[in-house]
Amino acid sequence: MKDPVAIAISWMLTLAGGCLVAPAVVALACGEYRGIPLFLIPAAVCWLYVWRCRRVGRRAGGRLADRNAFLFVGKTWVVIMALGAIPLFLYGFSSTDKGLVDNITDAVFESVSGFTATGATVFADVESFPKCINFWRCMMHWLGGMGIIALALAVLPKVGINTSALMKAEASGSDRGRLTVKIGDTAKVLIGIYFAMTVAELMLLRFAGLGWFDSVCHALSNTATGGFSTRNESIRAFGNPAVEWICTVFMLAGAVNYACYFMLLTGRFRKFLQNSELRAFALIVAVATGVCTFVQWGREPLADALRHCAFEVAAVISTTGFMGSDYTEWAPAAQMVIFVLCVIGGCSGSTSGGVKVVRWTVLWKQLRNDVAKLIHPHGVYTIRLDGEAGRESIVPSVSAFVFVYFMLVLLTATAAAFSGMEIKAALTSSMSMVGNIGPAFGEFGGASLGPAGCYGTVAPYVKWVFSGAMLAGRLEIYTLLILVGDITSRKAEE
Repeated sequence: MKDPVAIAISWMLTLAGGCLVAPAVVALACGEYRGIPLFLIPAAVCWLYVWRCRRVGRRAGGRLADRNAFLFVGKTWVVIMALGAIPLFLYGFSSTDKGLVDNITDAVFESVSGFTATGATVFADVESFPKCINFWRCMMHWLGGMGIIALALAVLPKVGINTSALMKAEASGSDRGRLTVKIGDTAKVLIGIYFAMTVAELMLLRFAGLGWFDSVCHALSNTATGGFSTRNESIRAFGNPAVEWICTVFMLAGAVNYACYFMLLTGRFRKFLQNSELRAFALIVAVATGVCTFVQWGREPLADALRHCAFEVAAVISTTGFMGSDYTEWAPAAQMVIFVLCVIGGCSGSTSGGVKVVRWTVLWKQLRNDVAKLIHPHGVYTIRLDGEAGRESIVPSVSAFVFVYFMLVLLTATAAAFSGMEIKAALTSSMSMVGNIGPAFGEFGGASLGPAGCYGTVAPYVKWVFSGAMLAGRLEIYTLLILVGDITSRKAEE
């Protein structure tokens, strides 16, 4: 029997196995020979699984239906994140090199956090890690940010699998359209922009004074709007204002809908300027930065306040999670602004997480129309997005998503509260997990959960709950629900 999902996953795992070779090369170049088999073993496992999938889905082709597309995306993420945890777990615990992890829970949490570009870590001392491991942590961000499914969209049509439904399954936000006529061409455009941004930031960071290794790792993390760093204090450890401004710019750039860059490249400047989400995003960033700078001005010089506030606003709204300054030490009013940004998130069609600006824009416009109808019952009102009227049809789906999103946050927070975590920490960490942000507010087990802390002290079962929340947030919730529903229905049939 032909199984398009199995054959599609096999092609994705072929690419994943190839990616695992990269950190092995880094280990070889850095003389970390113990690290080489840590990546080649899961690569071999990957290719063995490919062989099995090819046998199951032999000669599978044709169209991936909507349901199969959602299953493909969900299963691909689960399998690849499991593979990503293998090198971390294999490195194991060792008193001589301080090890990484002595249990599968921490390995899976770190891998899920990596591929979902959340950036929450369970490790307090990442500077003790071998370079190949830190490179893999940042590379997981880069692959998960856009690479996995975008690569699938580019490759799968070449092997006879129609991937039109994958756009619906993987794209974020309410705008899930294609940029070009062919899905494969769309994927190539996205990958090209993504790669160009990575190289540009890498070179700028190197020019600003970072070493090659730090430049590469932070460019991989930042382009994917992830938060893993090679330093315990993240970007703050470098003490370099130029690096902070470069990261600020690229964090904001990563939170913008990639379709906007395509508009610029194709000369559609008017369409670019009419983008409702981009204008709302720019306004939110400007206001949030201004308010935080005003509040913090009395605590530090204006130039420093502006730099730190712009950095943290960009880090939170883009859901990157880098630290240039510990916002948990800011004035309460500035902390409240940061919390609000956690709720908002970045733009649809970007690598950032959260509810997305476009959804809040739609709900705001609908609220404004409802109020206007109360005042003028016979008036005719519409929702206009990107200069086009008549977008009321998306309101129900947007409302349903926001409802499910915050229900998931509450359920996750409840699970965390049962471990003894205080309400502030439980709610903000759950929002951080579902929104793929990384840092939160509060502390647990004597350790901060903010940008200067880690999740190492969190109870093991909560780490599994948080891992599921991160995955659900990255897959826009519905994909994971379909995957769970498929597993449940199969068990019921048995």
